[in-house]
Amino acid sequence: MAPIDSDDNRTAGEGEELRAGRRKATRYVVPVAVMGVAAATIGLVPALADSGDPDLPKVTAEQLIEKIAKSDVQQMSGTVRINTDLGLPDLGDLESGLMSGMSGGPGAGGDGEGSAADPSAKLTELVSGSHTLRVAADGPDRQKLSLLENAAEYSLIHNGDDVWGYDSKSNEVYHSTTSGSDGRPEKDVPEKDMPATPKDFADQALKAVDDTTSVTVGGTAQVAGRDAYRLVVEPKQDGSTVGAITVAVDAETGTPLKFTLTPASGGAAVVDVGFTKVSFAKPDASTFDFTPPEGAKVTEADESAKAPEHGRPAEGGLAEGLDGLKVVGEGWNAIATFDTGARGGLPTASPDGDLGALGGFLGSFGDQVKGDFGSGTVFKTRLVNALITDDGKVYAGAVTKDALVKAADAAQ
Repeated sequence: MAPIDSDDNRTAGEGEELRAGRRKATRYVVPVAVMGVAAATIGLVPALADSGDPDLPKVTAEQLIEKIAKSDVQQMSGTVRINTDLGLPDLGDLESGLMSGMSGGPGAGGDGEGSAADPSAKLTELVSGSHTLRVAADGPDRQKLSLLENAAEYSLIHNGDDVWGYDSKSNEVYHSTTSGSDGRPEKDVPEKDMPATPKDFADQALKAVDDTTSVTVGGTAQVAGRDAYRLVVEPKQDGSTVGAITVAVDAETGTPLKFTLTPASGGAAVVDVGFTKVSFAKPDASTFDFTPPEGAKVTEADESAKAPEHGRPAEGGLAEGLDGLKVVGEGWNAIATFDTGARGGLPTASPDGDLGALGGFLGSFGDQVKGDFGSGTVFKTRLVNALITDDGKVYAGAVTKDALVKAADAAQ
């Protein structure tokens, strides 16, 4: 990993130790997302809850990154608030259809097969709006995440060999088991791949720390009653829609407590995730107990996997094109590209009508562009933009419209 901006002078030995710590941090990944197409990085900014800045010992950016990498909290519980605002208009029924098609979640539509408690569908709700979560963990074999909704609750519970999903609104239960030998889920058991806590987001964002990035310590803060350092991450490159990143890092444990993102264009945060309450004490063992309520519909993972729509896109869906996914550019200007195989621009028809609806939706507020590549439509959000060309190619990333057009031209 390339050097991080710093005003400190270091010996060669100290530099090697810090670089080793940074290399350890490179196991983190940066997520890519745009309406089912894959796009670019998620970051964060200094919009931390302010209850007075604590007086803490000075640390460097390198030391703070290493502190996060070494953090190994096994026991904790708390409440997390997630706010996501990509600036999209209300999609109504279209949003439900698209989410169902992208996640393969049977609970959101289709012919009713599968389970509304399947986490592969339920956790996609976290990509937009405001949500409150209760989280708890007691080592690698016991975790619980509860999504609190209006007069309802969805819980995902891992306790030993069992993984339970329970949707109180529909009174449906989804059950799967781990493989036993290494505690990893069997192939048909969906894993929690949606980031839900500040640590999830911070782990993903740290991959962006390279020579295209400026990283500094931006003072201190208090989050959920805990003293924390502010780690501020900013792209050096022009053309990125990411403004800046700030992670509030617990001074004692190194655990990320808050993660917020604002775009380069300014305005309200795009992603704001933080603990409102947190404890690092051992949760009560009963926290992870679960017995299906009387009368609940219980779906086993192997049964749900038999449903054609479970865990996979419908034939002809957008996700089919992801097999040929390539990434061009580097750092914060990375752009995901693939060929859908479709010709004639935005999709206008599909067996279930979702892609046709998507084509009409994108066309209604997208920008028409032209270049050496031909012509196409740029779909914009406050963070992620995507160019869909008339010959069926997709270019998507946390970059500006001009950057997408240049990438499409360069591919000719």
